[in-house]
Amino acid sequence: MLVRIRAEYEPPEIPVVISGCLGPRGDGYRVDTRMSADEARAYHSPQIQTFSRTDADMVAALTINYVEEGIGIVNAARACDMPIVISFTLETDGRLPSGDTLQEAIDRTDNDTGGYAAYYMINCAHPSHFEDVLRREGCWLRRIRGLRANASRRSHAELDESADLDDGDPKELGMQYGALHTLLPRMTVVGGCCGTDHRHVEEICRTMRQLRETGARR
Repeated sequence: MLVRIRAEYEPPEIPVVISGCLGPRGDGYRVDTRMSADEARAYHSPQIQTFSRTDADMVAALTINYVEEGIGIVNAARACDMPIVISFTLETDGRLPSGDTLQEAIDRTDNDTGGYAAYYMINCAHPSHFEDVLRREGCWLRRIRGLRANASRRSHAELDESADLDDGDPKELGMQYGALHTLLPRMTVVGGCCGTDHRHVEEICRTMRQLRETGARR
């Protein structure tokens, strides 16, 4: 399906990349049964090997919530010569559910895999949960190129117990993406996670387009 869509809509000036999606072995919100890096590599290898035999250009592992699984996934992708992106789930305190800081997660994954990951992403958290984390200095920030934030400010525990869908404020979320872009100047891949729909994506795209136009005028 994605190959057909690309053939029909890909503009000459913007290459469309097909990404094979990969999820965690367990719950994306909680660290239940942890694998070692070697166990994670063995577990995820079959799916990554399958992607490598298709028209997928890369693999994106989303909602990864502890470092060892991320390391195993990156090593499995490297063995298949597939570009890989790791997207970490963050809690309301800006840390992974495992308790690791985002910097620790990125640095450990890079150190243990020779920096093979193409880049990193943040997902499944509201911008207010991790904005302060991104105000720290370090080259690790340049490794973050994507964001799929929640519309909801609720914690994962609260979302699990929610009887309604908290869709937040689409316009506010779009503006928050603009603010985060000043902290993550290499952020080029954007989308939504829990509670988001086409309205949120539209506002995010509007903000990103305005930033691009403003930068071009400068």
